[in-house]
Formats: sequence, C-alpha cells, structure tokens
Amino acid sequence: MIFNETYYLLKDRYIREIDNLVLSDVRIGLYLTAVRLSDNSVGTSSTLPLEHPICLKENREFGDFSPLKIRGKRVTEILETDRKSQIISSLKIAVLNAISSGIIFSGKYKVKENCDPIQLVDLEKKQTITIVGAFHSYIRKISETGNRLFVLEKNKKALRGEFHQYYVEASQYEKVVPDSDVLLITGQTLVNGTIDELLSLVSPGCQVIVAGPSCGIIPDVLFEKGVSIVGGTRITRPEIVFSIVSEGGLGYHLLEYCAAKICILGENEGKAE
Repeated sequence: MIFNETYYLLKDRYIREIDNLVLSDVRIGLYLTAVRLSDNSVGTSSTLPLEHPICLKENREFGDFSPLKIRGKRVTEILETDRKSQIISSLKIAVLNAISSGIIFSGKYKVKENCDPIQLVDLEKKQTITIVGAFHSYIRKISETGNRLFVLEKNKKALRGEFHQYYVEASQYEKVVPDSDVLLITGQTLVNGTIDELLSLVSPGCQVIVAGPSCGIIPDVLFEKGVSIVGGTRITRPEIVFSIVSEGGLGYHLLEYCAAKICILGENEGKAE
C-alpha cells in the first residue's frame, strides 16, 4: 500500500528520530482533521464521515485513539496500529502529512508555489479526462473545453444538476480509468485506501494528478506508482488551522485563511519556477 510504503520510506531514509515524535494537538472536524506534532509540524487530512454510529453497549469504544486517548501518543503508535476506524484513517494521513511537510520544501522536489494542478493540464488537447471526486471547479472548467469527461463519485447528489451528465458510479472505475488520458484523483483516496487500486489501472502515458488537503505526503511512492503531479498545500498560518477545522472548515477555507496551493512535479512535468 502507498501509505505503508511512504511511512517506511520516511522512517528509514528521512526521519531517524521519528520514534520521538508525539501528537501534541489534534482536531477532528466535520470535514477536515488536523494534527500538530511535538516538533511543531502541522498536517491536515480529509475526515472520513461516520454515518449513524452504532452506540450499542457492546460496540462502545474506549480504547486507544478514542476521545482523550489521542494527544500524547507517539506518532509510531498511530501509524503502526492495526486498529481500524474512519477516525484512525484520517489521523494517520494527517500525521504522515505533518511528518512530510518539512521534507517537501527541503529542495529535494520540484515544487511550483501558488499553482493549481489544473493549470498544468493541456485542456486545448482533446482527450479523455476522468475526475475521481466531486471537484466542482475542475468539472466546470473541463466541461467548457469539449474534452470527454467522466466524474467517478459514490453519490450522484454530490454533483450539481448540470454536471450529472458526466457522472459515473464510483464502483464502475474499472471501465473508465484505463481509457483516461488525464486522471484527477481526490486525496481522500489516500485516506480511504482506494488509491492503490485506481493507480493499478492507469494506462501508460496517462497524466495522473492527486490533489487536495490530504496530499501532503512525500511524493516518492506516488511517483513510482505513476502519479505525475501531487497538488497539495503549504500551511502559511499554522496557528489558525485548528480553529478552522474545529469550526467545520473545508479545504477552501484553509486556502482562504492559512494555506497556499502547491504542485509537486514528477520527473516528466518540467521544472519548478
């Protein structure tokens, strides 16, 4: 899995002191999760929704990584736990993003600042573009170009009415991903673990972009798996990230108040400016 491979790459090559890092603060909002580590690094992730939690007595959870049992944990405990839940999945990616944040801007990678990934797609060239997730701004922009467009999404209601013509039920991904010339994937697939299967179906020559507030991991493994561009964020005002997350903020709130878009470019995507 991309998550495991990235974690062990960080542990073995980049962060020798990872065993000493501790979760010093955490916020799990409706849409975003944010963590601060003991070295003051900050990471964010999409929050996987938990619909209608079952609160039967035998299902109640008071173990590790339940409320009041998250802060103070070593990051290795959360990253290596076998416990599974939507909250743990969201925490894992946020922690991995926090650990990665300093490395991304160390000079090792080609980074374009203040750049949206859609700016790096040649929309004048007629091709088949598939979007995984309801990126409305991307859907609108691409739909105006005459390119063949598919939008893979679980819930058709997540798309505005005029975009329903592009909707493909998410379970049908095997039918559209191999035929795509451009594949735009939401970073939430890193959180829910579906990105590996999507990337396994990509055809040679496809321009693959992974984007969103969950895309703060070092891109080495993603690039090895065929990703061309990672569209993430640089946190510019970490002191207000937690307020935004706590108040029901989404990715665009981060970009408005405390973050800027970046693109990390693969080897074949030109040079950073």
